[in-house]
Amino acid sequence: MTPHGTHIPYLPARIEGLAPLAKNLWWSWNREARNLFRSIDASLWGMTRHNPLELLCRVDPDLIAGCASDSDFLRRYDEVMVRMHHETSSRDTWFTRQYGDLDGRPVGYFCAEFGLHSSVPIYSGGLGVLAGDHCKAASDVGIPLVGVGLMYMKGYFDQRLRLDGWQEDSDDEYDLSLTPLEPVRGPQGRPYLTTVETSGRPVHVRAWRMMVGRVPIYLLDTNLELNHPDDRGLMNKLYAGGPDLRVRQEWILGVGGVRVLRALGIDPAVWHANEGHAAFMMIERLRELTVAGTPLDEAVRQVRAHSVFTTHTPVPAGHDAFAVEALETCAGPIWEEMGIDRETLFHFGKHPSIEGQFHMTVCAMRLSARVNGVSRRHGQVSRNLWRDLWPGRPWEAVPVGHVTNGIHLATWMASPIMELLDAHIGPDWGNRLDEPGFWDQVLTLDHERLWAAHVRLKQVLATRIREDARRRFAGRFKEAAQVVGAGTLLDPTALTLGFARRFATYKRANLIFRDLERLRRLLVDQRRPVQIIFAGKAHPADTPGKEVLQSVYQFTRDPEFEGRVAFLEDYDMHLAHLLVQGVDVWINLPRVPLEASGTSGMKAALNGVPQLSTLDGWWQEGFDGLSGWAISPAGDTEDADAADAERFYRLLEEQVVPLFHSRNAAGVPIGWVDKMRHAVRLAGSRFTARRMVQDYVQEYYAPAIRGEAAGDDPPTG
Repeated sequence: MTPHGTHIPYLPARIEGLAPLAKNLWWSWNREARNLFRSIDASLWGMTRHNPLELLCRVDPDLIAGCASDSDFLRRYDEVMVRMHHETSSRDTWFTRQYGDLDGRPVGYFCAEFGLHSSVPIYSGGLGVLAGDHCKAASDVGIPLVGVGLMYMKGYFDQRLRLDGWQEDSDDEYDLSLTPLEPVRGPQGRPYLTTVETSGRPVHVRAWRMMVGRVPIYLLDTNLELNHPDDRGLMNKLYAGGPDLRVRQEWILGVGGVRVLRALGIDPAVWHANEGHAAFMMIERLRELTVAGTPLDEAVRQVRAHSVFTTHTPVPAGHDAFAVEALETCAGPIWEEMGIDRETLFHFGKHPSIEGQFHMTVCAMRLSARVNGVSRRHGQVSRNLWRDLWPGRPWEAVPVGHVTNGIHLATWMASPIMELLDAHIGPDWGNRLDEPGFWDQVLTLDHERLWAAHVRLKQVLATRIREDARRRFAGRFKEAAQVVGAGTLLDPTALTLGFARRFATYKRANLIFRDLERLRRLLVDQRRPVQIIFAGKAHPADTPGKEVLQSVYQFTRDPEFEGRVAFLEDYDMHLAHLLVQGVDVWINLPRVPLEASGTSGMKAALNGVPQLSTLDGWWQEGFDGLSGWAISPAGDTEDADAADAERFYRLLEEQVVPLFHSRNAAGVPIGWVDKMRHAVRLAGSRFTARRMVQDYVQEYYAPAIRGEAAGDDPPTG
């Protein structure tokens, strides 16, 4: 029985290490560990959606007993346990080889959500998955890092679509006992670690620890009997409620996060706020210094010197801002404790053109010496977007840099692709990723073998779609059209386009349907058929996004498209894996320049799936003409939506569809597989989380730890 109640009924002593293995998410990106769990009971592994704790809780004791006496299983078990110990404790890492101990203290990485595995549903999408990949890569390369986030007892919402396609949001609590979360006890065994004053009363804050390789993540929670009933549910849902709830959640994240680390004896050398939600972390550190007697100007200098801030969106509505009165109600008159006046405190979050609001991104920028966007293009857009904070400077000189996002290779690359690299490059290829020219070897992968691996992944996706539709038909679907819309009529041999992301209006999922007759001709061509799979959620408060989703869903019910348009409900990391590995082309149609990065296309490329996209986010710097297709920018006099749609259709008609359906005598599309090889090379060589965290260390963390001046004054606007 673990401290939070997970009870594994039976685990023989010889293989009792399966329990700690299942509780460290390192297993989720190690092929041998995943295969070990799968080999216990392959059917149950699929039914549990690859959750090893649930597998061990539900598996037939006779099967587990058999594993403990199976020599092959024991050999693989021993190898996995040795490797886990090495990769979670060895000091021979990229970081120590490059920097030694440096300071010896960790990076404190604060984020409102972490997407690590579908069994811990405390993420909504790209920001959380990026944070999860950041932590996994930090573990891989040995960066001393500790994550701080919030423990959402009811996670993000589960998506259900009504008959008319309108998204409904369910509110189900998930089973904590089937997650790798462990409660962290305070002194004398008390259930909380710190207390935060908010809304006029003390709120006790506890923490849950989740191990991600060598990286611990602490998730804060207020659901304690000691707390006022109104405070116990503060962390129930991710991005739920109105601004009054959000400001309290973010106050707990920032202030409570700093205090929890202090209670645990953790003193970060660098404090990284991943998006503006975490900006109160900087206010709390200011409070600590001023209360201890440090003059405000010096306190600001010290906080800035050791703070890194990453902004993730060029969309103004994506930046949190709270009414000053709401923040005052939440935080109380903390300026009195700090020995400053109210106006001085609230100036840290004052946007020069927005009155009466405390702007979280502005606060983070004022209190961080190092600020970055998440792609080259996003860095440029951000310098222009925030130029008012540095009046008198040309926008090009605004001190916002960029670290282009990356994706965690071992999490997102499918096993069949990895097996090809084993055979082609050698089974140790994962240890050679930093070698110059390493990824060029992918360009000589055998066409037929790469295509066979991709066909296998398409079949896995098709099977999942059919089984999921069968389950929903038995339990909830009321009409045959719903079964069709869930993808049961999809053709595994057709060119399959994938469009899966958050449904926001600027991402333009409905652009695909701008010319219905032209699209219909493409889809129902008997010689060269095409089909489209959609997935994604609209934010619960985003009515326009829900309307776009509903309009797309309606086309799944249109017999004119012959069942070649599907919408898969309840998009999460588990489904994301299947989609980025199993479609043929990844479609991304954001309105330029509103896409900050767009990492889903990187995940697809890593699996040999080329992208067709507007030139925004990562694709603006990644597009090379060899690994996918780009929709050229609309001219100044053109209607952007009309021009982008026209170019989208033309690319499909003239390049994408003919190339896919052009086969040699063995049925292999040689030209298409060339695109696939270049896609893998592009993603692997330039867009991995390993490269991303190395960039953060070299350009942001190490200089901040060393106390090097960032070379720029704080915002004055």
